[in-house]
Amino acid sequence: MTKSKWIFIILFFSLSMLSFDRLIDVAGNSKNSHFSEKVNLALRRTVHHLLKASGDSTSRIEPMKMLDEFTFKIRIEKNFNYDLLPKLLEESFKIHHIEDIYDVSVLDCKDGELELGYNSFDFKKDKNVPCIGRKQDKTCYDLQVVFTKKTAQVTPKPLWLIPLWGLFLVGFIFWNRKKTKDNIEPEITVEKESSDSINFGNSTFDFTNQTLFSGNILHNLTYREAKLLRLFVNNKNQLLERDFILKSVWEDEGITVGRSLDVFVSRLRKMLSSDSTVQIVTLHGVGYKLQV
Repeated sequence: MTKSKWIFIILFFSLSMLSFDRLIDVAGNSKNSHFSEKVNLALRRTVHHLLKASGDSTSRIEPMKMLDEFTFKIRIEKNFNYDLLPKLLEESFKIHHIEDIYDVSVLDCKDGELELGYNSFDFKKDKNVPCIGRKQDKTCYDLQVVFTKKTAQVTPKPLWLIPLWGLFLVGFIFWNRKKTKDNIEPEITVEKESSDSINFGNSTFDFTNQTLFSGNILHNLTYREAKLLRLFVNNKNQLLERDFILKSVWEDEGITVGRSLDVFVSRLRKMLSSDSTVQIVTLHGVGYKLQV
């Protein structure tokens, strides 16, 4: 495989992995956004019922604030019954399919000091939380809920991508090498400068002396016959197209008449007829092959 192909493969898979990683990030962000929307609805429902239990059904509910991916806060500008909070909040989260552990803090609006609070594990365990029955003096609170990292719906990068992409890359390389190997055409030799005799089948060819010994008969060849036979012998058992043969044998003299090729092939056939192991095969409209 050439260097340029390797560079292309590396760039292709690098860009593919970056694109896939980006898709995972987008999917993760979308999931986190969906989670925060569910928390928002659950908190607003909780505040609505707390205010309604206090006799207030008209006051505006403040927008929820998302401090980070784990922390959510909503303001209650009325006094409310804290004893109702754990059950209402748990019901609201269950309605929106949020079932993990979280911390609840009731903070003073002015200085942010913790007034009341609990962990949802206590309520899930025995329906009881600390600070129940405590007196509330202030009229403005921030209800803050902090979820564990598990609940924050952070989408991890799937570790299986690394071995999967690696296997895919290795498989692609082997597939490409096999395909390239299968598609490689046999190398065709145009010239082979040598004064030594060449044996093929039961025949012997000497290009330098322009002789062919086939069977028990010695043939003296013309230059053009010798050149054509040398092309066949150097590429035995390979199909040579007509245009390729004409260019290789006749083009140096500017002669590329197709009929000339047929005549010379016919002459070589007659000379090789005494060697039963060798024949020049014709593929009509395509070319010739010296079959040994």
